[in-house]
Amino acid sequence: MTQAELFERAKKVSPGGVHSPVRSFRSVGGNPVFFKRAEGAYLYDTDNKEYVDFCLSFGPLILGHRDPEIEEVVRETIGLAWTFGACEPYSLELAEFIVEEIPWVEKIRFVSSGTEAVMSALRVARAATGRDKILKFDGCYHGHSDALLVKSGSGLAGEASSDSAGIGKSQLQDTLVLPLNDEVAVDKLFAEHGKSISCLIIEPLPANYGLLIQRKEYIEKICKIAKSHGALVLFDEVISGFRVGMKGMGEHFDIKPDLVTYGKIIGGGFPVGAYAGSKELMDLVAPSGPVYQAGTLSGNPIGMRAGLAVLKKMKRDNLYESLNVRTKKFTDELKSILNEKGNASWDISTFTSIFWAHKQTQSPIRTIDEIPAGHKEGFAKLFHSLLKEGVYLAPSGYEVGFFSHAHNDNITTKVLEKVRKALKDN
Repeated sequence: MTQAELFERAKKVSPGGVHSPVRSFRSVGGNPVFFKRAEGAYLYDTDNKEYVDFCLSFGPLILGHRDPEIEEVVRETIGLAWTFGACEPYSLELAEFIVEEIPWVEKIRFVSSGTEAVMSALRVARAATGRDKILKFDGCYHGHSDALLVKSGSGLAGEASSDSAGIGKSQLQDTLVLPLNDEVAVDKLFAEHGKSISCLIIEPLPANYGLLIQRKEYIEKICKIAKSHGALVLFDEVISGFRVGMKGMGEHFDIKPDLVTYGKIIGGGFPVGAYAGSKELMDLVAPSGPVYQAGTLSGNPIGMRAGLAVLKKMKRDNLYESLNVRTKKFTDELKSILNEKGNASWDISTFTSIFWAHKQTQSPIRTIDEIPAGHKEGFAKLFHSLLKEGVYLAPSGYEVGFFSHAHNDNITTKVLEKVRKALKDN
């Protein structure tokens, strides 16, 4: 059965034929690729065509697909249990590892997704402060719960409007939204609403609307403003956590957030999320405290053991340093090739093992308004040129790319050759 036939079948039984919107290829055009297996840095579609994968399931696979060491742990765990719905030692071991590694994490609660983690952490923030409002930023994504699926409104500064149908206005009234990279706006908003804001939530490395690398001074300033008004600071590190380093962006900025959310890498390729913070805050969560949150598959043994195996391997073999060096070398060479024709139109923003290809600008892109006109269309053309040659990027110009330990020098050399051929043929 062809890829197109599979997609037609899928559209008959699932909305848009997919189970998450970006997979539909709507942003880049054409039909999605159906994959049947993966190994290392490679994906294989249902026609057995091979692709070098830089999407990596949108971030979790820092060691690549089915790393042999992790696969051994997964197979062993499947032979023990699939789920308990009861206490087990595997979540305990992962929790102990994370608490030992990260100073501002004294207690942690595992859930099944980043959306669930953020939703629960904000509930803790509201309970701890007795306040209802939260402040988020345009260009940051915190999952698809109602109160967070919002954008800046066109009315009064700071008001929010729905970014999805089906969200009632009452769900948005306590969500305030500001642009990134503007500490003056944050100062002004807190001066007006500070007594009612429970929490400032931000991706310290925004990576859901392009890679919008923020200034250290900006992050420091807005955190200081929030805390001076009695609000908590929540770092959403679902993408950056354990990807940029063992201690994440908190260590990079030398800032200890009150609450932090994790996902992706801590599950080793399985559905896992977590929220964490000080003992004082986390003890507000049931059964210790009055903040209710529960989950049938929370602490799933397969994800717990896979995630712990990944983190232990990253630490044991000191893989962050080598991974970051190889990512920078690859992206520098990729940028050079993209601009070989002399038009110098492409740039690649890189932070550790995360990268984003975009049209060149005079200064770093820190807000969504600074993304160049025509970026979406330019990326779509590049995406399909590379896809034809067997290089798979995330199918949207606003998604970032990821490098893994499995992307060795032999593979990246082949990728660069494929890029040259793709550009020559177009």
